[in-house]
Amino acid sequence: MLGALYILAITVEGMSGALAAGRRNMDPVGVIFIACCTAIGGGSVRDVLIGNYPLVWVANPLFLIIIITAAMLTIYISRWMRYLRRAFLILDGIGLMTFTVIGVQKTLALGHSWFIAALMGVFTGVFGGIIRDVMCNRVPLVFRAELYASIAFAAAWLYIGLLQTDLPSWISVVITIVLGFSFRYAAIVREWELPRFYYRHNSWH
Repeated sequence: MLGALYILAITVEGMSGALAAGRRNMDPVGVIFIACCTAIGGGSVRDVLIGNYPLVWVANPLFLIIIITAAMLTIYISRWMRYLRRAFLILDGIGLMTFTVIGVQKTLALGHSWFIAALMGVFTGVFGGIIRDVMCNRVPLVFRAELYASIAFAAAWLYIGLLQTDLPSWISVVITIVLGFSFRYAAIVREWELPRFYYRHNSWH
């Protein structure tokens, strides 16, 4: 199940990266590069930090082919993408939870602590988007929009907690993805955000 969801997630994130590149008028090489960074950047950062080699896309280049295909497809169907916004939000939420669970699983498998596993779950889920936005010269969406990283962090801990029960592993995965996605979707609809920090340097005068 996670394997299929992972392919769905990298496809959606690859298309997200391609659209971001298109907003910056990049050529096809730029579109593909940004798409790949968005889709596999989080997992790559995680694997480097915890020493998990080879990187998933090095071990299985098919994932790169899927992302590149999604990026090129996005170029040709971009004029219709605005009609798919709600579907993209739903798939992005599922992708976020999928990346988070996979990040926790891989980190725990290498013997790291629960806290590090939760952090790596978040990194897997959000770092691709951070790389995308930085390379497109934008403040990362994860730092300025609805609850995102915080939901991934909570979902990571939920999954870790469920692993300590007698529930089958696949049920723990399903519960985490369903609840995590539900909160993410509610955050979008209700525009839940963390308090923002506003600093004005002239306030000291």
